[in-house]
Order: sequence, then C-alpha cells, then structure tokens
Amino acid sequence: MRNITIDSTSPFLSVIIPCYNEEQVLLESYTRLSQVMQANFQNYELIFINDGSCDRTLSILKKLALEDKCLKILSFSRNFGHQPAVSAGIKNCSGDLAIILDADLQDPPELIPDMVNLYQNSACNVVYAVRKRRAGETFFKKFTARLFYRTINKLSEVNLPLDTGDFRLIDRKVINAFNQLPERNKYIRGLISWVGFKQVPFVYSRNERFAGTTKYPLWKMIKFARTSLLYFSHKPLQIASSLGVVSVAIALLLLLWVIYNNIFLPQSLVQGWSSTIIVVMFFGGIQMLTIGILGEYLSNVFDEIKKRPEYIIDEKLNLGNEIRQDMVYDAYPN
Repeated sequence: MRNITIDSTSPFLSVIIPCYNEEQVLLESYTRLSQVMQANFQNYELIFINDGSCDRTLSILKKLALEDKCLKILSFSRNFGHQPAVSAGIKNCSGDLAIILDADLQDPPELIPDMVNLYQNSACNVVYAVRKRRAGETFFKKFTARLFYRTINKLSEVNLPLDTGDFRLIDRKVINAFNQLPERNKYIRGLISWVGFKQVPFVYSRNERFAGTTKYPLWKMIKFARTSLLYFSHKPLQIASSLGVVSVAIALLLLLWVIYNNIFLPQSLVQGWSSTIIVVMFFGGIQMLTIGILGEYLSNVFDEIKKRPEYIIDEKLNLGNEIRQDMVYDAYPN
C-alpha cells in the first residue's frame, strides 16, 4: 500500500461488513482491516453484520469484540440476505463517512485510505469502486455480470455506473437520504445512484476470494437481478405494453392477408392447422409474458404493503450493549 496523505481532521469512519458463513476468512479480514484503520484513521468503527450464519462467524466476532471496542456487531435472527445486511449497517452506523465492504477480501481493505483521499480531494459525496479486472471468476460469471450491468442501465430511469458493486464510500448526506427511503427490498447500488449528489469513480482490480465459497450462486444472482430490475425500473411494463401493440399489429396484418387471399387468390390458401397453431402460440406467449410481468410488479406491491421489517436484529454488541465473557462460545474450539 502506498503512502496516502489524509487530512489531519480525519472524519469518523464507519466500515460496514456483511457476513454470512465467513468463518474461514473472518480473522484475516478483521486483521487486515484493523491494520489499515489503525494506521490511517483516529476515529472509526467496524460494523460486522452477521446475516444468520450457520457456522462460527458470530462466535468469532464476539471473541474479537471483547478485545476491540471499535468492532460492533449486528446479528440477525435468520438469513435475510446481503442487501438487508448492508441496509442495517447503513441504518446503524455513526460515522461521517461509511465504507461498504464484503468480508471475503475480494475488495481489498487497503484501498480505503485511497478512497477517503479521493473523497476529500474531489469534494464529492460518493466514491464508487469500478472493477477493471475480476480475478478468480469464471468467464460465465464475468460475461453475465457485464450483461447484467449494461441491461439494467439501459432499462433504468437513472444512469447507473457500469461494473460496480456495493464497494463504495458514502458520506453523511447520502446516509441520511438513504435511511429515508421506505422500500424494503432494496437494490442498494441503484438507490445510492438515485439519491444523486456528486459521485466519482475509483478504479481498482478485484481479487479472488481469500477463502471459502461465493455466497452468490447462480440462483441468488438471478433473484438479485430480478429485484434490481423490478424494483428499480418501469421499463418492463413499457416493454409488455409494446409487445401488446406489436401483437395487435401482427394480428391486423394477418387479417388483411387472409382477406386479400380470399378475394384475389383463393386458390393459394392452404388448408391446415399449422398456421393457426403458430399464431395461437405466439399470441398466447405474448399474453402470458405480459401477465407474468404484471404479476411480478403486483407481487412486489403486495410485499411492500404488508410492511414487514426488512430484517430482524437478534443481538447488538458494542452498540450500547456490553459484551460479557459468557456471551462468547466455541470461538476457537480444540
């Protein structure tokens, strides 16, 4: 890490780290993150969100929190997902600035001083990290990610930065604006772009996972893409309407073709069922697609009007709660 000059009046910095079954990487992640923060910042907090982990993630965090009061823990009652975990961190952070960082070390914590330095020099409100290289990922993952970012950007009403994740710095203005947003199923990187303010890019190379396996398998990626598309764009509804117009136009053209042939070329008509079946399947498919899109939006509205909380916190540690020795269990079993 190169030397970074940070203003002596360093702001209070919150680092938000969602965790789900990260026992293999957690100690290394905490060590590297703590070294960076202690070397560069006077005031900081590390907010680890335990997203209903089934392994020793929570017990390891409790052990570390006994020794470091800057480490704060939010523990969910079950697994609610990455986006609710990040949302909880933003809601509960105390810093003038917040950094969103995954625990797997693909986004190096050593870049945090550079991001803060860029924030101070550019007088911006958001520094979003742009991936110029993605180490350790398959061609399929890179291709689908590239396709996803460009598709959602085309469909969105707000310009979204390409090739970015949740790794970013946000200041208190953005934090306060984000916390006012009422929706429960959040597409966080899209919402941070939506709130506006001055946002600048920070280009970096993404590393491989330090250990463990990805928490975003294909089905979760598809679910995330669905949420981002349906919660952040009205374009699918417009596409459904356009398909309906196209279907009507094709039906009218076929009707004119049949009338023309009946009048002028009756001998050219071919008796049979193939063309009828094709037309029925085409228009039936258009109708099912349109109904499906409408159903997805109605399902999202149904989820929102129930007003269930985005997440449920089981424990808060070092956030106004003392950690006792008897709260720590099985952190380092023999």
